[in-house]
Amino acid sequence: MTKFWYIIDNIESYICRTLLAIFVCLLMLQVIVRTLFDFSFSWVEELSIYMFVWFVFFGASYAAKKGAHNRVTFQFKFLPNSYIKYIEAFADLFWVFFNVYFVYLSIDFIFNKMNKFQSSQTMGFHLSWVYIVLPIAFSLMTFRVLQVNYKKIILGEDLRDPDAIDLEEIRAETANPDQEKK
Repeated sequence: MTKFWYIIDNIESYICRTLLAIFVCLLMLQVIVRTLFDFSFSWVEELSIYMFVWFVFFGASYAAKKGAHNRVTFQFKFLPNSYIKYIEAFADLFWVFFNVYFVYLSIDFIFNKMNKFQSSQTMGFHLSWVYIVLPIAFSLMTFRVLQVNYKKIILGEDLRDPDAIDLEEIRAETANPDQEKK
């Protein structure tokens, strides 16, 4: 049962890896077939675009899970560190409200306002299968934003942007050039 929860907790990572691998392989196949056989599959580019769109939205959710979304942080230099997580959580409330509203709008669009006969050009399936990523990814992103804030505020975990951690390590290494790398 623990493995199941591990997979669920990392679902965005698995989805992104799978989508990236498949659409890169499809595009490589398309290039090879065009180059060697002067032929192309009409559906490969369209499917790759849809997969890339899904990749972007699940990647945004993964970034929310890692606390790696872009933020304006200049103002935090003037505040004590103990206040920063609460200010970020307050700002994240606006993000959550936006996401919830966007989920509502996207569900309304997909099931009520979308043309019932709108289908993909080359593959022929209904485009609601493409657009369904919007409510799924934004719901997942909302959950991840709340999860990160819970871990930071309630559990007291230090969840910093992975890029910021790497930057701190680089700064520490350049400040001490004689320090040996481990």
